[in-house]
Amino acid sequence: MTRYTTLAGALLAGLLSACATPEPPATQAATPPAPQVSAAQPAAAPAPAPAPIAAPTPQATAPAWQQGRPASMADSRLAPVAGKNTVTPASDIPLDKLKLPPGFKIEVWSAGTPGIRAMSRGASGKIYAGTRGLGRVYEITDKGKERTSRVVVDKLNQPAVAMHKGSLYVMAIDKVLRYDGIEKNPGVVPVDMTAAFKLPPEQHHNWKYLRFGPDGKLYVPFGAPCNICVPPTGEYAQIRRYNPDGTGMEVIATGVRNTQGFDWHPVTKELWFTDHGRDWLGDDGPEDELNRLSKKGEFFGFPYCHANGVADPDIKKADACQGVTLPVRTMGPHAANMGLQFYTGKMFPPQYKNVAFIARKGSWNRTTKMGYDVVTVRADAKGRNPVMTPFITGFADPAANTFWGRPTYFLQMPDGSLLLSDEQLGAIYRISYSAKK
Repeated sequence: MTRYTTLAGALLAGLLSACATPEPPATQAATPPAPQVSAAQPAAAPAPAPAPIAAPTPQATAPAWQQGRPASMADSRLAPVAGKNTVTPASDIPLDKLKLPPGFKIEVWSAGTPGIRAMSRGASGKIYAGTRGLGRVYEITDKGKERTSRVVVDKLNQPAVAMHKGSLYVMAIDKVLRYDGIEKNPGVVPVDMTAAFKLPPEQHHNWKYLRFGPDGKLYVPFGAPCNICVPPTGEYAQIRRYNPDGTGMEVIATGVRNTQGFDWHPVTKELWFTDHGRDWLGDDGPEDELNRLSKKGEFFGFPYCHANGVADPDIKKADACQGVTLPVRTMGPHAANMGLQFYTGKMFPPQYKNVAFIARKGSWNRTTKMGYDVVTVRADAKGRNPVMTPFITGFADPAANTFWGRPTYFLQMPDGSLLLSDEQLGAIYRISYSAKK
Protein backbone atom coordinates (compact mmCIF):
# COMPACT_ATOMS: atom_id res chain seq x y z
CA MET A 1 0.00 0.00 0.00
CA THR A 2 1.28 3.45 -0.87
CA ARG A 3 2.45 5.50 2.06
CA TYR A 4 1.29 9.09 2.13
CA THR A 5 2.93 12.21 3.50
CA THR A 6 1.68 12.90 6.98
CA LEU A 7 1.50 16.03 9.07
CA ALA A 8 4.74 16.98 10.76
CA GLY A 9 5.11 18.22 14.28
CA ALA A 10 3.83 17.18 17.61
CA LEU A 11 0.12 16.47 17.93
CA LEU A 12 -2.04 17.25 20.91
CA ALA A 13 -1.59 14.83 23.77
CA GLY A 14 -4.47 13.16 25.53
CA LEU A 15 -7.81 11.97 24.37
CA LEU A 16 -10.54 14.54 24.09
CA SER A 17 -14.25 14.33 24.60
CA ALA A 18 -16.13 17.38 23.37
CA CYS A 19 -19.29 16.21 25.06
CA ALA A 20 -17.72 16.92 28.44
CA THR A 21 -16.87 20.55 27.70
CA PRO A 22 -18.28 22.96 30.30
CA GLU A 23 -20.92 25.28 28.92
CA PRO A 24 -21.02 29.07 29.33
CA PRO A 25 -24.18 30.85 30.51
CA ALA A 26 -27.04 30.98 28.04
CA THR A 27 -28.34 34.16 26.47
CA GLN A 28 -31.96 35.08 25.90
CA ALA A 29 -33.60 34.70 22.53
CA ALA A 30 -37.01 34.57 20.95
CA THR A 31 -39.32 31.60 21.53
CA PRO A 32 -38.80 28.92 18.84
CA PRO A 33 -41.34 28.64 16.04
CA ALA A 34 -44.49 26.65 16.80
CA PRO A 35 -44.44 23.02 15.66
CA GLN A 36 -45.60 22.47 12.08
CA VAL A 37 -47.58 19.55 10.71
CA SER A 38 -45.88 17.39 8.09
CA ALA A 39 -47.57 17.32 4.72
CA ALA A 40 -47.71 13.54 5.05
CA GLN A 41 -49.60 13.61 8.37
CA PRO A 42 -53.14 14.66 9.32
CA ALA A 43 -53.43 18.11 10.84
CA ALA A 44 -54.04 18.31 14.56
CA ALA A 45 -54.37 21.14 17.03
CA PRO A 46 -51.06 21.62 18.84
CA ALA A 47 -51.07 21.00 22.58
CA PRO A 48 -50.46 24.01 24.82
CA ALA A 49 -46.75 24.63 25.33
CA PRO A 50 -45.69 23.53 28.82
CA ALA A 51 -43.56 25.60 31.10
CA PRO A 52 -39.89 24.72 30.72
CA ILE A 53 -38.86 21.95 33.08
CA ALA A 54 -35.43 20.62 33.78
CA ALA A 55 -34.37 17.15 32.83
CA PRO A 56 -32.94 14.85 35.51
CA THR A 57 -29.35 15.92 36.06
CA PRO A 58 -26.39 14.53 37.94
CA GLN A 59 -24.31 16.61 40.31
CA ALA A 60 -23.03 19.89 38.89
CA THR A 61 -19.48 18.54 38.85
CA ALA A 62 -20.40 15.64 36.52
CA PRO A 63 -19.54 15.88 32.81
CA ALA A 64 -22.23 17.07 30.42
CA TRP A 65 -22.64 13.66 28.76
CA GLN A 66 -23.99 12.24 32.04
CA GLN A 67 -26.92 14.65 32.05
CA GLY A 68 -30.19 12.72 31.99
CA ARG A 69 -28.66 9.55 33.40
CA PRO A 70 -31.10 8.07 35.94
CA ALA A 71 -30.04 7.17 39.46
CA SER A 72 -30.60 3.51 38.62
CA MET A 73 -27.69 3.73 36.15
CA ALA A 74 -25.30 5.63 38.44
CA ASP A 75 -22.84 2.74 38.31
CA SER A 76 -22.90 2.47 34.51
CA ARG A 77 -19.49 2.28 32.86
CA LEU A 78 -20.81 3.66 29.57
CA ALA A 79 -18.99 6.81 28.45
CA PRO A 80 -18.19 8.60 25.17
CA VAL A 81 -15.49 6.94 23.09
CA ALA A 82 -12.31 9.00 23.10
CA GLY A 83 -10.80 9.88 19.73
CA LYS A 84 -7.32 8.64 18.88
CA ASN A 85 -6.14 12.11 17.73
CA THR A 86 -2.65 10.93 16.77
CA VAL A 87 -1.26 10.02 13.35
CA THR A 88 -1.99 6.54 12.05
CA PRO A 89 0.25 5.55 9.12
CA ALA A 90 -1.61 4.24 6.07
CA SER A 91 0.23 0.94 6.41
CA ASP A 92 -1.34 0.42 9.85
CA ILE A 93 -4.94 0.70 8.65
CA PRO A 94 -6.52 -2.80 8.40
CA LEU A 95 -8.56 -2.31 5.23
CA ASP A 96 -8.58 -6.06 4.68
CA LYS A 97 -11.18 -6.30 7.45
CA LEU A 98 -13.72 -4.25 5.47
CA LYS A 99 -16.44 -5.88 3.38
CA LEU A 100 -18.24 -4.15 0.49
CA PRO A 101 -20.68 -5.36 -2.21
CA PRO A 102 -19.14 -7.18 -5.21
CA GLY A 103 -17.30 -4.90 -7.62
CA PHE A 104 -16.60 -2.20 -5.03
CA LYS A 105 -13.09 -1.38 -3.79
CA ILE A 106 -11.90 0.66 -0.83
CA GLU A 107 -8.37 2.02 -0.46
CA VAL A 108 -6.56 4.59 1.66
CA TRP A 109 -6.63 7.86 -0.26
CA SER A 110 -4.84 9.93 2.39
CA ALA A 111 -3.72 9.57 5.99
CA GLY A 112 -2.08 11.59 8.73
CA THR A 113 -4.96 13.99 9.50
CA PRO A 114 -6.11 13.05 13.03
CA GLY A 115 -9.73 13.70 13.92
CA ILE A 116 -10.79 14.49 10.35
CA ARG A 117 -14.52 14.93 9.82
CA ALA A 118 -16.59 16.65 7.11
CA MET A 119 -14.84 17.50 3.83
CA SER A 120 -15.38 20.13 1.13
CA ARG A 121 -13.63 20.35 -2.25
CA GLY A 122 -12.39 23.45 -4.02
CA ALA A 123 -12.27 24.06 -7.77
CA SER A 124 -8.55 23.23 -7.83
CA GLY A 125 -9.18 19.82 -6.30
CA LYS A 126 -7.85 20.75 -2.87
CA ILE A 127 -9.92 19.32 -0.04
CA TYR A 128 -10.60 21.08 3.25
CA ALA A 129 -11.82 19.38 6.41
CA GLY A 130 -12.56 20.28 10.01
CA THR A 131 -12.11 18.41 13.27
CA ARG A 132 -13.89 18.40 16.60
CA GLY A 133 -11.57 17.59 19.49
CA LEU A 134 -8.39 18.98 17.95
CA GLY A 135 -9.88 22.29 16.76
CA ARG A 136 -7.99 22.03 13.49
CA VAL A 137 -8.77 22.69 9.81
CA TYR A 138 -6.80 20.73 7.22
CA GLU A 139 -6.00 21.38 3.57
CA ILE A 140 -5.26 18.22 1.58
CA THR A 141 -3.60 18.43 -1.84
CA ASP A 142 -3.77 15.60 -4.37
CA LYS A 143 -0.43 15.15 -6.11
CA GLY A 144 -1.42 12.12 -8.11
CA LYS A 145 0.44 9.26 -6.48
CA GLU A 146 0.32 10.84 -3.03
CA ARG A 147 -1.66 13.32 -0.99
CA THR A 148 -0.07 15.92 1.28
CA SER A 149 -1.70 17.95 4.02
CA ARG A 150 -1.19 21.08 6.05
CA VAL A 151 -2.99 22.78 8.92
CA VAL A 152 -4.82 25.93 7.79
CA VAL A 153 -5.81 27.03 11.29
CA ASP A 154 -5.56 25.46 14.72
CA LYS A 155 -6.97 25.80 18.24
CA LEU A 156 -10.52 26.66 17.19
CA ASN A 157 -13.55 25.40 19.08
CA GLN A 158 -14.74 22.39 17.04
CA PRO A 159 -14.58 23.91 13.52
CA ALA A 160 -16.41 22.72 10.40
CA VAL A 161 -15.83 23.91 6.82
CA ALA A 162 -17.51 24.54 3.47
CA MET A 163 -16.12 25.85 0.17
CA HIS A 164 -18.22 28.35 -1.79
CA LYS A 165 -17.18 30.28 -4.90
CA GLY A 166 -13.49 30.08 -4.12
CA SER A 167 -13.82 30.97 -0.44
CA LEU A 168 -13.35 28.64 2.51
CA TYR A 169 -15.92 29.16 5.27
CA VAL A 170 -14.87 27.96 8.72
CA MET A 171 -17.43 27.94 11.52
CA ALA A 172 -16.60 27.03 15.10
CA ILE A 173 -18.91 27.26 18.11
CA ASP A 174 -17.82 30.85 18.74
CA LYS A 175 -16.23 32.05 15.48
CA VAL A 176 -16.85 32.33 11.73
CA LEU A 177 -13.92 32.92 9.37
CA ARG A 178 -13.82 33.26 5.57
CA TYR A 179 -10.62 32.60 3.61
CA ASP A 180 -10.98 34.19 0.17
CA GLY A 181 -8.91 32.65 -2.62
CA ILE A 182 -7.16 30.26 -0.27
CA GLU A 183 -6.45 27.66 -2.97
CA LYS A 184 -4.08 30.07 -4.75
CA ASN A 185 -3.00 32.03 -1.70
CA PRO A 186 -2.37 29.64 1.22
CA GLY A 187 -1.37 32.45 3.56
CA VAL A 188 -4.46 34.59 3.03
CA VAL A 189 -5.65 36.46 6.12
CA PRO A 190 -9.23 35.40 6.98
CA VAL A 191 -12.20 37.73 7.18
CA ASP A 192 -13.81 37.50 10.63
CA MET A 193 -17.57 37.18 10.09
CA THR A 194 -18.51 36.13 13.63
CA ALA A 195 -20.67 39.14 14.47
CA ALA A 196 -22.89 38.67 11.42
CA PHE A 197 -23.89 35.10 12.32
CA LYS A 198 -24.88 35.77 15.97
CA LEU A 199 -23.80 32.37 17.27
CA PRO A 200 -25.39 31.06 20.50
CA PRO A 201 -22.79 30.15 23.14
CA GLU A 202 -23.74 26.76 24.61
CA GLN A 203 -21.26 24.06 23.59
CA HIS A 204 -22.94 20.68 24.08
CA HIS A 205 -24.14 19.41 20.65
CA ASN A 206 -23.31 22.80 19.17
CA TRP A 207 -20.50 21.57 16.94
CA LYS A 208 -21.29 22.36 13.35
CA TYR A 209 -21.83 20.78 9.98
CA LEU A 210 -21.76 23.28 7.08
CA ARG A 211 -23.08 22.92 3.57
CA PHE A 212 -24.21 25.32 0.87
CA GLY A 213 -27.58 24.38 -0.61
CA PRO A 214 -28.94 24.51 -4.17
CA ASP A 215 -30.24 28.00 -3.31
CA GLY A 216 -26.72 29.28 -2.59
CA LYS A 217 -27.44 29.68 1.11
CA LEU A 218 -25.33 28.34 3.97
CA TYR A 219 -27.11 25.70 6.07
CA VAL A 220 -26.02 25.24 9.70
CA PRO A 221 -27.40 23.15 12.61
CA PHE A 222 -27.50 24.34 16.23
CA GLY A 223 -27.96 21.27 18.40
CA ALA A 224 -29.66 20.89 21.76
CA PRO A 225 -27.34 22.05 24.59
CA CYS A 226 -28.05 18.90 26.60
CA ASN A 227 -28.81 15.23 26.33
CA ILE A 228 -32.48 15.87 27.12
CA CYS A 229 -34.01 19.16 28.29
CA VAL A 230 -36.20 22.03 27.26
CA PRO A 231 -33.55 24.27 25.64
CA PRO A 232 -32.81 27.37 27.73
CA THR A 233 -33.51 29.67 24.78
CA GLY A 234 -35.01 29.41 21.31
CA GLU A 235 -31.59 29.40 19.63
CA TYR A 236 -31.03 25.64 19.86
CA ALA A 237 -32.32 22.30 18.50
CA GLN A 238 -32.78 23.76 15.02
CA ILE A 239 -31.38 24.06 11.51
CA ARG A 240 -30.81 27.53 10.07
CA ARG A 241 -29.80 28.97 6.73
CA TYR A 242 -28.00 32.23 5.97
CA ASN A 243 -26.93 34.28 3.02
CA PRO A 244 -23.19 33.81 2.52
CA ASP A 245 -22.49 37.12 4.29
CA GLY A 246 -24.44 36.07 7.40
CA THR A 247 -27.55 38.12 6.67
CA GLY A 248 -31.07 36.82 6.09
CA MET A 249 -31.03 34.16 8.82
CA GLU A 250 -34.01 31.78 8.72
CA VAL A 251 -34.89 28.88 11.01
CA ILE A 252 -36.03 26.13 8.66
CA ALA A 253 -36.47 23.21 11.09
CA THR A 254 -37.01 22.93 14.86
CA GLY A 255 -37.05 20.07 17.34
CA VAL A 256 -33.78 18.73 15.90
CA ARG A 257 -31.59 17.34 18.70
CA ASN A 258 -28.24 16.80 17.00
CA THR A 259 -27.98 16.57 13.23
CA GLN A 260 -24.48 15.83 11.97
CA GLY A 261 -25.13 15.62 8.25
CA PHE A 262 -27.55 16.54 5.47
CA ASP A 263 -27.99 16.64 1.72
CA TRP A 264 -30.62 17.68 -0.80
CA HIS A 265 -32.59 15.05 -2.69
CA PRO A 266 -31.47 15.11 -6.34
CA VAL A 267 -35.07 15.07 -7.63
CA THR A 268 -37.09 17.17 -5.18
CA LYS A 269 -34.25 19.36 -3.80
CA GLU A 270 -35.75 18.82 -0.34
CA LEU A 271 -33.37 18.69 2.61
CA TRP A 272 -32.80 15.28 4.20
CA PHE A 273 -30.83 15.06 7.44
CA THR A 274 -29.60 12.63 10.08
CA ASP A 275 -30.32 13.13 13.79
CA HIS A 276 -29.00 11.47 16.93
CA GLY A 277 -31.42 10.08 19.51
CA ARG A 278 -31.12 10.92 23.21
CA ASP A 279 -29.05 8.87 25.65
CA TRP A 280 -29.74 7.02 28.91
CA LEU A 281 -33.00 5.31 27.99
CA GLY A 282 -31.41 1.89 27.58
CA ASP A 283 -29.67 -0.08 24.86
CA ASP A 284 -32.57 -0.23 22.43
CA GLY A 285 -33.76 3.33 22.06
CA PRO A 286 -34.60 5.89 21.09
CA GLU A 287 -33.23 5.18 17.64
CA ASP A 288 -31.36 7.68 15.51
CA GLU A 289 -33.30 9.20 12.62
CA LEU A 290 -33.19 9.96 8.91
CA ASN A 291 -35.49 12.93 8.32
CA ARG A 292 -36.95 14.77 5.35
CA LEU A 293 -37.89 18.46 5.43
CA SER A 294 -40.86 18.94 3.11
CA LYS A 295 -41.57 22.55 4.08
CA LYS A 296 -39.93 25.32 6.06
CA GLY A 297 -40.69 25.33 9.77
CA GLU A 298 -41.47 21.68 10.38
CA PHE A 299 -41.08 20.42 13.96
CA PHE A 300 -39.18 17.15 14.46
CA GLY A 301 -40.07 16.43 18.08
CA PHE A 302 -37.19 17.23 20.44
CA PRO A 303 -37.43 17.17 23.42
CA TYR A 304 -40.91 15.66 23.68
CA CYS A 305 -40.98 13.01 20.96
CA HIS A 306 -38.24 10.79 19.56
CA ALA A 307 -37.68 8.31 16.74
CA ASN A 308 -40.87 6.91 15.25
CA GLY A 309 -43.21 8.32 17.89
CA VAL A 310 -41.59 7.63 21.29
CA ALA A 311 -42.75 10.07 23.97
CA ASP A 312 -39.96 11.18 26.29
CA PRO A 313 -40.41 9.88 29.86
CA ASP A 314 -38.54 12.80 31.46
CA ILE A 315 -39.71 15.84 29.48
CA LYS A 316 -43.41 15.14 29.40
CA LYS A 317 -46.10 16.75 27.31
CA ALA A 318 -49.67 15.74 26.53
CA ASP A 319 -49.91 14.13 23.09
CA ALA A 320 -46.14 14.48 22.80
CA CYS A 321 -45.92 13.26 19.21
CA GLN A 322 -48.93 15.13 17.85
CA GLY A 323 -47.94 17.46 15.00
CA VAL A 324 -44.41 16.06 14.85
CA THR A 325 -42.82 15.18 11.51
CA LEU A 326 -41.72 11.59 11.95
CA PRO A 327 -38.56 10.24 10.30
CA VAL A 328 -38.29 8.68 6.88
CA ARG A 329 -36.66 5.81 8.72
CA THR A 330 -35.12 5.07 12.08
CA MET A 331 -31.43 4.24 11.90
CA GLY A 332 -30.64 2.09 14.94
CA PRO A 333 -30.26 2.90 18.65
CA HIS A 334 -27.28 5.12 19.51
CA ALA A 335 -25.63 4.31 16.16
CA ALA A 336 -24.45 7.94 15.68
CA ASN A 337 -25.49 8.38 12.06
CA MET A 338 -23.34 11.16 10.64
CA GLY A 339 -22.70 12.11 7.01
CA LEU A 340 -25.43 11.77 4.38
CA GLN A 341 -24.71 11.77 0.65
CA PHE A 342 -27.17 11.14 -2.18
CA TYR A 343 -25.20 9.42 -4.90
CA THR A 344 -25.45 11.21 -8.27
CA GLY A 345 -22.28 9.97 -9.98
CA LYS A 346 -21.94 7.60 -12.94
CA MET A 347 -19.25 5.22 -11.64
CA PHE A 348 -21.49 3.08 -9.42
CA PRO A 349 -24.14 0.71 -10.89
CA PRO A 350 -27.47 2.34 -11.89
CA GLN A 351 -29.29 0.94 -8.84
CA TYR A 352 -27.28 3.33 -6.65
CA LYS A 353 -28.52 6.47 -8.40
CA ASN A 354 -30.14 8.87 -5.91
CA VAL A 355 -29.57 6.40 -3.07
CA ALA A 356 -28.60 7.87 0.32
CA PHE A 357 -25.25 6.77 1.71
CA ILE A 358 -25.07 7.23 5.49
CA ALA A 359 -22.04 6.82 7.75
CA ARG A 360 -22.80 5.51 11.23
CA LYS A 361 -19.86 6.47 13.46
CA GLY A 362 -20.85 4.05 16.20
CA SER A 363 -22.41 3.96 19.64
CA TRP A 364 -21.16 4.72 23.11
CA ASN A 365 -24.43 4.69 25.09
CA ARG A 366 -25.01 0.99 24.47
CA THR A 367 -23.53 -2.11 26.07
CA THR A 368 -23.34 -3.92 22.71
CA LYS A 369 -21.85 -1.68 20.06
CA MET A 370 -24.04 -0.50 17.18
CA GLY A 371 -23.04 1.25 13.95
CA TYR A 372 -19.37 1.56 12.96
CA ASP A 373 -20.39 1.06 9.35
CA VAL A 374 -21.81 2.59 6.18
CA VAL A 375 -25.36 1.85 5.08
CA THR A 376 -27.54 2.83 2.14
CA VAL A 377 -31.18 3.86 2.31
CA ARG A 378 -33.31 3.43 -0.78
CA ALA A 379 -36.64 5.26 -0.81
CA ASP A 380 -38.73 7.17 -3.28
CA ALA A 381 -38.38 10.95 -3.52
CA LYS A 382 -41.10 11.42 -0.89
CA GLY A 383 -39.34 9.11 1.55
CA ARG A 384 -41.75 6.22 1.14
CA ASN A 385 -40.83 2.52 1.34
CA PRO A 386 -37.34 3.07 2.79
CA VAL A 387 -34.99 0.09 2.81
CA MET A 388 -31.70 0.20 4.74
CA THR A 389 -28.89 -2.09 3.56
CA PRO A 390 -25.33 -2.59 4.88
CA PHE A 391 -22.72 -1.23 2.46
CA ILE A 392 -19.41 -1.26 4.37
CA THR A 393 -18.92 -3.44 7.45
CA GLY A 394 -15.83 -4.48 9.36
CA PHE A 395 -14.88 -1.35 11.28
CA ALA A 396 -16.08 -3.22 14.37
CA ASP A 397 -15.77 -6.78 15.65
CA PRO A 398 -19.19 -7.79 17.02
CA ALA A 399 -17.83 -10.96 18.65
CA ALA A 400 -15.30 -8.98 20.69
CA ASN A 401 -17.52 -5.87 21.02
CA THR A 402 -14.60 -3.72 19.82
CA PHE A 403 -13.91 -1.34 16.92
CA TRP A 404 -10.93 0.18 15.11
CA GLY A 405 -12.43 2.81 12.80
CA ARG A 406 -15.27 5.36 12.87
CA PRO A 407 -16.61 6.36 9.43
CA THR A 408 -18.01 9.88 9.47
CA TYR A 409 -18.46 11.83 6.19
CA PHE A 410 -18.58 11.51 2.41
CA LEU A 411 -17.41 13.60 -0.50
CA GLN A 412 -18.47 12.67 -4.03
CA MET A 413 -15.60 13.16 -6.49
CA PRO A 414 -15.90 14.29 -10.14
CA ASP A 415 -15.11 10.77 -11.38
CA GLY A 416 -18.03 9.33 -9.39
CA SER A 417 -15.98 7.75 -6.62
CA LEU A 418 -16.81 8.51 -2.98
CA LEU A 419 -14.35 9.67 -0.36
CA LEU A 420 -15.10 8.57 3.21
CA SER A 421 -13.42 10.10 6.26
CA ASP A 422 -12.48 8.07 9.33
CA GLU A 423 -12.37 10.31 12.40
CA GLN A 424 -10.77 7.64 14.58
CA LEU A 425 -7.75 6.93 12.38
CA GLY A 426 -7.47 10.34 10.70
CA ALA A 427 -7.74 8.87 7.21
CA ILE A 428 -9.74 9.33 4.02
CA TYR A 429 -10.75 6.24 2.05
CA ARG A 430 -11.66 6.13 -1.63
CA ILE A 431 -14.59 3.93 -2.65
CA SER A 432 -14.71 2.99 -6.33
CA TYR A 433 -16.47 0.45 -8.52
CA SER A 434 -15.46 -1.67 -11.48
CA ALA A 435 -17.43 -4.44 -13.11
CA LYS A 436 -14.19 -6.10 -14.22
CA LYS A 437 -13.09 -9.15 -12.27
